[in-house]
Amino acid sequence: MTKCFISLTEARNICYRSTFTKSGLQSTTTDLLDGATTMHCWIPKTPILTKPNLLLIHGFGPNALWQWGDVIHKLTSFFNVYVPDLVFFGGSYSTKPDRTEQFQAECVMKLMEMNSVKKMSVVGLSYGGFVVYTLAAMYKEAVERVVVCAAGVCMEEKDISQGLFVVSDVEEAVRVLVPQTVDKLKELIGYTMYKPPPMGLLPSCLLSDFIETMCNDYVEEKRDLIRAIPKNRKILEIPKITQPTMILWGEHDQVFRLEFGQRLKRHIGENAELIVIKKAGHGFNIEKTKEYFTHLKTFLVDHLNKSSSVLPV
Repeated sequence: MTKCFISLTEARNICYRSTFTKSGLQSTTTDLLDGATTMHCWIPKTPILTKPNLLLIHGFGPNALWQWGDVIHKLTSFFNVYVPDLVFFGGSYSTKPDRTEQFQAECVMKLMEMNSVKKMSVVGLSYGGFVVYTLAAMYKEAVERVVVCAAGVCMEEKDISQGLFVVSDVEEAVRVLVPQTVDKLKELIGYTMYKPPPMGLLPSCLLSDFIETMCNDYVEEKRDLIRAIPKNRKILEIPKITQPTMILWGEHDQVFRLEFGQRLKRHIGENAELIVIKKAGHGFNIEKTKEYFTHLKTFLVDHLNKSSSVLPV
C-alpha cells in the first residue's frame, strides 16, 4: 500500500482524544477479574451524582473516538458519559472464545458495575446497537432508556440468502466491514454514506493510512464477531425489551435496509418509536450530525426536564 509521510488518521485521532479530555473524560483500562478480559473506557474524571448516566457503544469502522467525537462535548453537559471500547476494539481484549453480542453485553455490564454505575441510558451505533439491545434485555433494572441506531437486531439468518443485503454472503460482509485493502474500504464508504465522496478523489495513501491505523488490530476476532450475528438468528427467539426505545435509521441505509428498522419497531411494540432521517445512509451520525444530536437530546434529555417539572415543590 502507498503510505502518507505523516499519518493524518493518527493526527485526527489525537484531536478527538483532546476533545474527549476537554469534555471532562479520562482514559481508563479495567481488568474484569475473569482472568481473561481487559476493557478500555472513557469515563468522567469526576462523576456528578445529580447527573444521569449515559453509555455510548460504538460499531464497526473507526474507533469510538471517531464515532462519538462530534457529539461528546454536548452529551457531557447533561450526563455522566461512559464510552467503552468493545472487546477486540481499541484497548479491549479477551482470551475467551465467545464472540456473541451477549458476551459483549456481559463485559460492558461488568465494566459499568466496576465503575459503580447502577442505572444508565444506552445508545448503540450499528453493531453497538446489537449490544445495547442485548444489554437492555439482560439487565432490565439497570437500563432505563435505549437508542438503537441502524442495527439490524431483527434480522434472520435466512435474510442473507434471500437478498436483503447488498452482499451475497457473510464472508463478503466480513471482507467489507473489516477492510484490509483500499478497494474494500472504498466499497465500505460507498455502502455507508448516502452521498459518498467521489472515490477517484480519495488519495490511496490516505485510505491506506486509515487501514493501517484503524483496521489492523484483532482482524480475525472482529470477523468472527460479524459471523456470530446471523448464526441461527430467528426473530421469534429475540427477546422484546420493555424500556422506552428510540430507533434511528437512515432513509437510504444500504448496510441494514430500513425494513429492519420497521421490523424492530413492530417487534418491540408501543414502547418504541422509529425515526427515519431523510437523505442519509447508514452513517447518518456523520452525514446528519446536527439532526442526529437533536433526536438524542429530545429522547434522552427533554424527558428529564419534563419529569423534573412535575415534581412537587
